[in-house]
Amino acid sequence: MSVTITKQWQKSLPMIATSTRFLLAPFLFIVLYADTPRVREIAAVIFLVASITDWLDGYWARKYHAESNMGKFMDPIADKILVLAALVALLEIRRIDPYSLTIILARDLFIGGLRSVAAADQVIIAAKPVGKWKTALQMIAIPCMFVDIAWGSVTTLRLGQIGLWISVALSLWSAGQYTFGYYQFIKKSKRGVMN
Repeated sequence: MSVTITKQWQKSLPMIATSTRFLLAPFLFIVLYADTPRVREIAAVIFLVASITDWLDGYWARKYHAESNMGKFMDPIADKILVLAALVALLEIRRIDPYSLTIILARDLFIGGLRSVAAADQVIIAAKPVGKWKTALQMIAIPCMFVDIAWGSVTTLRLGQIGLWISVALSLWSAGQYTFGYYQFIKKSKRGVMN
């Protein structure tokens, strides 16, 4: 009986990791009310811990054979909420410009809409490697912008800003991939109906 309980507990680990990102995201807004170097360092640590849970949920899901449709649905949403919460906080303390945030938000809304249309057509749009690279780059760039450590003439803030803009380019690239993939499927479906 204890083995069964342990296995059930293990199967819940991926969802716990995903839920942790939802719970930690609001804490990033503490920098809006107490914008001090110490608070920004705390925000960077919170973001890094939350980012680690993104890796952990996939690892545990594969290790314990705990993949689920709910997990596949909630994981990217948790990522987006975490990233957007951090970017809004960084915008408020003038560490990023509004353009990068607007493009990232618009892209995420577009992809969410495209996935909804695809789901209505019973098409599953799987995550592309470029989208994963984009997320990984954001997970590195964002804490760099919170802490702003200088190494000679180079600062983590500047490196983070450059990384964020590279992630914006990857965001647009992956949006193009999703769109192209969906329309390719529609073309093939129409050909099948015509034949």
